[in-house]
Amino acid sequence: MATLGAHEQKHKVTVVGSGNWGSAIAKIVAENTREQPDVFEQDVQMWVYEEEVSVTESSNHYDPKSEYSTQKHKLTSLINHFHENVKYLPNIALPPNIIANPSLQDSVRDSTILIFNLPHQFIGGLCDQMKGAILPYARGVSCIKGVSVSQEDVQLFSESIGEKLGIYVGALSGANIANEVALEKFSETTVAYDPPPMDSRAPTPKEGRTPQASQLDLTQITEHKDTRGLTSKVRLTAQPSDLPPVTHELLHTLFHRPYFHVHVVSDVAGVSLGGALKNIVALTAGFVSGLDWGDNAKAAIMRIGLLEMRKFGKMFFENSVRTATFTEESAGVADLITSCSGGRNYRCAKMSVEKGVKISEVERTELNGQMLQGVSTAKEVFMFLEKRAKEKEFPLFTSTYRILQGEAKVEDLPALISKPNRS
Repeated sequence: MATLGAHEQKHKVTVVGSGNWGSAIAKIVAENTREQPDVFEQDVQMWVYEEEVSVTESSNHYDPKSEYSTQKHKLTSLINHFHENVKYLPNIALPPNIIANPSLQDSVRDSTILIFNLPHQFIGGLCDQMKGAILPYARGVSCIKGVSVSQEDVQLFSESIGEKLGIYVGALSGANIANEVALEKFSETTVAYDPPPMDSRAPTPKEGRTPQASQLDLTQITEHKDTRGLTSKVRLTAQPSDLPPVTHELLHTLFHRPYFHVHVVSDVAGVSLGGALKNIVALTAGFVSGLDWGDNAKAAIMRIGLLEMRKFGKMFFENSVRTATFTEESAGVADLITSCSGGRNYRCAKMSVEKGVKISEVERTELNGQMLQGVSTAKEVFMFLEKRAKEKEFPLFTSTYRILQGEAKVEDLPALISKPNRS
């Protein structure tokens, strides 16, 4: 850690979002900033969408004689008073160096590392509010699972945020159930970050290079490659040399805990796609479990699903996706296993088959009408593949969509996803 701490300035960290996962990530980050005072400012700002709430009887802080229990107070006030998010992560102690802030602009001001953890549908509006308030050389990590898929393109949330704010943003994803992480039950995650060239502090070799190359100042480069290997629309500002560079080592230091193990890679597209496509496979696993076909059938679905996840990544992000991201990382195979074991896409799909009702009915009764991520992703991915005449190359993704549409039956899945033997 000596190399990270040998700088005049420290990184200031803000977590944008304060739901259960946002609060759990803020807890992890604040524990680490407190332990690494040479690298980070200890206080972690956490932007909170302000609400009026009271402490409920299920809370450890409930006191029928206290005004906090009998009257409503601002959520930020309760978080800062009790050091606990009493609404979204109840009965989990938060480090006292987490500062809940209702002002988005104030919470991100002067922060050099921004961690985004909010529902994806709010990305656009919140980024618009942040413009002008953030440092031009800030760097980010998106903890928002999934991708945005249209017939025309697949857009990573990290790149959407980066384009709107003019900064570089990586991604964090894995087999991470928020409450289990907050309770410090052992888990792993994957952080994907491909450091832009202008952030490199490695000196240019003086020997064996042309005079022009030996004088190259990487901090003056504003271009970087996106996940498709193309020149990004964003022109970046280099971070000051008196700040520790945002490297794999620094991000490991920021996110790794004894109970939350972190592996940092450069494959942002693979990590992001894993968090989205596994929801389609989880639906299919739920369907076969609803028929009580047993663990063998579910294992087969997971195997085929993993292959299609990897194939999708390699086909459409060939310049950056690595096979190992899907087969070796928490963001790939581990997240798939968790989602196919008890995630809500799996549970709702299983329930729809057991009850003999459409999954939209389960969404209505169990989720108050909220659409499952797997349902929307299955439709978007199918439309994307169909436009390119590629849907037949992804039989599990395509079959899942057709089952959701009522065009195929779950019982027909073995035939729908079978492939001829290769000699």
